Amino acid sequence: MTLDAKGRLSIPTRYRAQLKTSCDGQMMMTVDREHSLLLYPLPVWEDIERKLIKLPTLNKQARRLQRLLIGHATECELDGQGRVLVSPPLREFAGLDKKTVMIGQGNKFEIWNEQTWVTKRDIWFEEESAEDGELSPELGTLSL
Repeated sequence: MTLDAKGRLSIPTRYRAQLKTSCDGQMMMTVDREHSLLLYPLPVWEDIERKLIKLPTLNKQARRLQRLLIGHATECELDGQGRVLVSPPLREFAGLDKKTVMIGQGNKFEIWNEQTWVTKRDIWFEEESAEDGELSPELGTLSL
């Protein structure tokens, strides 16, 4: 995928109609700890935001997560060509230039700088190969 000169990113065609139906094209973009961006349909984001706000603010990890996710949350809307504008601060945070990668994650998209994605993906594959095959109880029940 490419980011155009104005910082707009095209949403894959197969998702556009569903996004128009489920959230009228209203979306929320924020940062992720991996230096990528997260793009949520607005109703999904609103549920996440409610949960984040309920976290105890005296807990350092909770407060840090609130600051990062809520503090960087930026509204965006699908335009007539199925694109969303990525704000300059978010583009800078994720190191987005022309080449980007958008990964569907069920209820959200992850948006990555292409080179960062390739590097992280390769590291994750290496880590997976190096692990001894022990799965957490949650993953142990999963069948792919």
